[in-house]
Amino acid sequence: MEEGGLITPVIRNCEGKSLQDISREAKDLIARARSRKLNPDEYTGATFSLSNLGMMGIEEFSAVINPPEGAILAVGAVGEKPVVVKGQVEVGLRCRMTLSCDHRVVDGATGARFLQTLKQILENPVYLAF
Repeated sequence: MEEGGLITPVIRNCEGKSLQDISREAKDLIARARSRKLNPDEYTGATFSLSNLGMMGIEEFSAVINPPEGAILAVGAVGEKPVVVKGQVEVGLRCRMTLSCDHRVVDGATGARFLQTLKQILENPVYLAF
């Protein structure tokens, strides 16, 4: 943890934004969070978080939910792994992700369906062009 503790910027109303808009906003918020220049409304009131330790070479971890959020997705490192494709072992890129849900807010089955959908989108990015 960096000196002063963790600050998690919040991107609001993502459902109405393009990936480019979200990326641009995230980069701005992250830069300002690192320099401790965020306003309180820019780091409070989130409903869902992403935690990425993959960039540090961590393959898999369990992330802790930040109340009052309902869930957090832990993203591990992308790496080459042996995979079976049509009966043959090949090298493929794989990434482990785990979802922690507060079951007072998100039912486990709903969380599982979220992960199924996320997996489908990552395996077939054309689904993002809706």
